[in-house]
Amino acid sequence: MHSLQERHRSIEGYDIVDSVEAACELLAQHGERAQLIAGGTDLLLELERGGRAGVRHLIDISRIPGASHIVCSDEMITMGFATTHAQVIGSDALVEYALPLAQASAEVGSPQLRNRATVVGNLVTASPANDTISALMALDAELLVSSRDSTRTVCVGDLYTGFRTTVLRPDEMVTQVSIPRPRAGSDRRGMFSKLGLRSAQSISVVHLGLVVDFDDPQDDRIVTRARVALGSLAATVIRAEAVEASLIGRRLDEASIADAVATVQAMIEPISDVRATAEYRQDVTGTVLGRTLRALANGRHRERWHKDTPRLALAKSDWSVAEATEPVAVPTSFGSHDGLTVSVNGTAISAPTRASDTLLDWLREDAHTTTNSGLTGTKEGCAEGECGACTVMMDGAAVLSCLVPSMAAAGTEVTTVEGLESDGRLHAVQEAFIECGAVQCGFCTPGFLVSAAALLKECPQPSQQQVSEGLAGNLCRCTGYFSIVKAVVRAAGTTS
Repeated sequence: MHSLQERHRSIEGYDIVDSVEAACELLAQHGERAQLIAGGTDLLLELERGGRAGVRHLIDISRIPGASHIVCSDEMITMGFATTHAQVIGSDALVEYALPLAQASAEVGSPQLRNRATVVGNLVTASPANDTISALMALDAELLVSSRDSTRTVCVGDLYTGFRTTVLRPDEMVTQVSIPRPRAGSDRRGMFSKLGLRSAQSISVVHLGLVVDFDDPQDDRIVTRARVALGSLAATVIRAEAVEASLIGRRLDEASIADAVATVQAMIEPISDVRATAEYRQDVTGTVLGRTLRALANGRHRERWHKDTPRLALAKSDWSVAEATEPVAVPTSFGSHDGLTVSVNGTAISAPTRASDTLLDWLREDAHTTTNSGLTGTKEGCAEGECGACTVMMDGAAVLSCLVPSMAAAGTEVTTVEGLESDGRLHAVQEAFIECGAVQCGFCTPGFLVSAAALLKECPQPSQQQVSEGLAGNLCRCTGYFSIVKAVVRAAGTTS
């Protein structure tokens, strides 16, 4: 086995808890040996790559009732600690009153990843490239932080102490995110902008969150308040206070925009990394800021928002409601070789698992071997959530099984590519792939089929754009995309 394929996760225990109090108690007991997990899309990769070397115990908080709520009041929007990016995208309240966050969440990974990845996870991972940080910083968001013995409030802008480090203690967890709503009568405009090296699944070269208020009744172009946050330029996401000061009290026109661009280019000292040089970032940051300010000035900040962006989530995972409901968790502890029961393609399967295994590991190795159930269709292409070959549906939502802890699937309903057929008949997508020759080497095909089936369940008549967006998390190493898209369109009964 190549060294890159060797497992480096050393997890010995996994607890699924049903309350914040239980989570905080375990954090207090285990200290730095424990780590909270909800989506786990960043954490599993860090553990696999040798990060967080002392962590031996995971505490699953995703099933705590109310964990993924989104509630809008007259003054505030609050989100739970397990609210996913997919839920943010589907929230009318957040799109209306916190557009930069919705725009940032739509840029995170792929549809499958967004169905698991959480906003709080994006915040506490603390990478300066994490998109939602600049959005929430510009929105003046606050975090409620809890431990066994106390609670406190931390502004997102005060959360970070350095590269991937925060003010959070090992025994603390973020339990709520609060975003203030604009004042009544205020004309507040906000926008998230990002420059990446590709149009999907791209880590930012530069990203920024920007919010401005126009409160002057005599002139709706006078800026009375501004918040600008810049990411991927330094060890942490930074507030551009000098840029804010250059805008306040002035009309948002070409002159003030030019001054803001000059100010940002004078104040930043960008980093160089594998994605861009410091010189490139120095130049392009001004361009991104200028374009964003012009969009706000002209009222075009919502132009690129597509409310019908596919989430690859079925009706039971409809996140458009104000407060999502979760099943009440039964506290469950898993050791290093305990049994796991999951409904796979309609059949309950019980098989051993290890606390460090992913759902992909369990399906291909433990469930397949124990039951001889032929569950080898789900593939490992990258083991880091990039290629989509491991896509399965879990409780009606497409997810990347290489980034789902096996224990997180306990008691859920999982559909793999083998489960797409019904009564011996192929799924319409499978038939269309055959008819359109949408297979070359075939390695990526199972993931494409599951994603396409989820897409058509959510959007029975998808547009060409929705097909492209829905399949953005699946890569074809043979680059056979035209025939794949054609097959999905044919399966939907539409014409290309």
